[in-house]
Amino acid sequence: MSLGSRLKNEREKKGWSQMYVAERLGITNTVLSNYERDYRDPDTGMLKKLADLYDVDTDYLLGRTDVPRSYKSYAGEIDEKELAEFEEFINNPYHGIFFKDYLEAPEERKKELLQFWRFIREAEKDRKPGDRQGE
Repeated sequence: MSLGSRLKNEREKKGWSQMYVAERLGITNTVLSNYERDYRDPDTGMLKKLADLYDVDTDYLLGRTDVPRSYKSYAGEIDEKELAEFEEFINNPYHGIFFKDYLEAPEERKKELLQFWRFIREAEKDRKPGDRQGE
């Protein structure tokens, strides 16, 4: 998906008009339309403003990832080792189904899921293979 397609998609998901977004960014709706139709690319400053407005990562807008907002955005809440551990956990097909909506969840829900994962990890830390859950 192109940068323009992602910009248009994010704007439409929020239910915003081009006029509304252009006003918030301080540009004309013609400029925004050119971005969305891939006739013109935003400069780096405008790309950051667009990402902030749509609450997505610039890497997502640029097509470097299909994840709109990475958990790295929440790095202040968990350290790098814990983040890697959580990523491994949710990418495991046996665990990940519970967290399948994490990547698209609103910020408050992501925080809840991180807290829940911490609870699971703490409860299971001394469990050995073959032990029944809760023993």
